[in-house]
Amino acid sequence: MAKGYVQDLSGMGRPVSLGDALAKAWHRTMGAVSPRCPYRVGDTVIGDDPFSGRREGVVVWQDRRSVALKTTHGVFFYDHRVVKPLD
Repeated sequence: MAKGYVQDLSGMGRPVSLGDALAKAWHRTMGAVSPRCPYRVGDTVIGDDPFSGRREGVVVWQDRRSVALKTTHGVFFYDHRVVKPLD
C-alpha cells in the first residue's frame, strides 16, 4: 500500500541552541507548578459567581484555570476557584 505523504527531513539533524533548550525546559517547569483545575469532565459541581450567578451542572469542558458547566439553562463558564463539588 502506498503512503499519501512523505516525511519532511529538513528538520532532522538541525542543531538546537542552548537558549532554545533552556526556554523549553523553563516553560515545562512553569507549566508543572502553575494552578490546575481539580475537576474533570463529568463531575457534578456548583458554580457560584457574582456575575454568572449560582448554577448547578456537569463539567463538559475544562482547562488549567476554567471549567464549562452544562446546566438546564445552557453552558456557563467559571473560574475553577469559584466552583465547588456537589454534596
